[in-house]
Amino acid sequence: MPMKNRAFLVFLALSVFTLSGCAALQSLFNSAFKKPTLRFKTARLANASLSDATVDLVYELDNPNSLGLKLASVDYAFFVEGKQVVAGKPKSGVNLKSNGKSELVFPANVRFADIAPVVTTFLNKDVAAFKAQGSLGIQTPIGVIRLPLEKEGTFAVPKIPQVQFQPPRITNVTLSGATVEFPLSITNRNGFPLPVSGITGALKVAGASVGNLNTGNLGMLDASGTKQVTLPLTINFASAASAAMALRSGGNAQVSLNGNLTSDAQSVPLNLSQLLNFKK
Repeated sequence: MPMKNRAFLVFLALSVFTLSGCAALQSLFNSAFKKPTLRFKTARLANASLSDATVDLVYELDNPNSLGLKLASVDYAFFVEGKQVVAGKPKSGVNLKSNGKSELVFPANVRFADIAPVVTTFLNKDVAAFKAQGSLGIQTPIGVIRLPLEKEGTFAVPKIPQVQFQPPRITNVTLSGATVEFPLSITNRNGFPLPVSGITGALKVAGASVGNLNTGNLGMLDASGTKQVTLPLTINFASAASAAMALRSGGNAQVSLNGNLTSDAQSVPLNLSQLLNFKK
């Protein structure tokens, strides 16, 4: 047999052996590799105010293989009350643990004004409905595996803080007026911190307008916490004759505050009316 023909036959035999070896190796990978699983854990709020919040959807990916994997692609959309909002993604190339579980967080920014024409209507809801849809691409030794991200559920809507007067204290009384300290108690009804930019409003005592209160920026209210602030106000008896008796001697009077509470860029109406005991 000519040398060229023998060389060709040898090459052909080696190629067949190599191809069959690759096929066998691929088959071995396919049979040994276990498909990762993706499990939804929770929907939680982050960086929440009364104007917007970040909703984090938290998933857990379980990789039962001894090889670490990578996140190859993310196709993800997020809807709140049927309206699509801006959704973020974990970075492609994220390393996923071998023989273990990795947490994946999918953030979405929700501006409440985009969800409801009147923000206070939305804020008075206990929960809002969400829907997530899409898929993850996981890079594996046997190629890219796609896992669905479908999930429907609810998340807690931020609650407007509770504001209450505490008994006012009369610190100075003259023939023409009195200086009164009005303590306010602001309680965060949420299980997460909430920023309060301030409380402002027109104050009435016994039906008479006596001035305006302004707390200034109250900063961040602790989760489920209460902040106390005391606001002094000098009241002129000539313009508040109906309140003069309670302010001169102490006693009960109806106190009302009509104004706004502001959190981040969102203001909500605040209307208080309480029967308070003025202490000297």
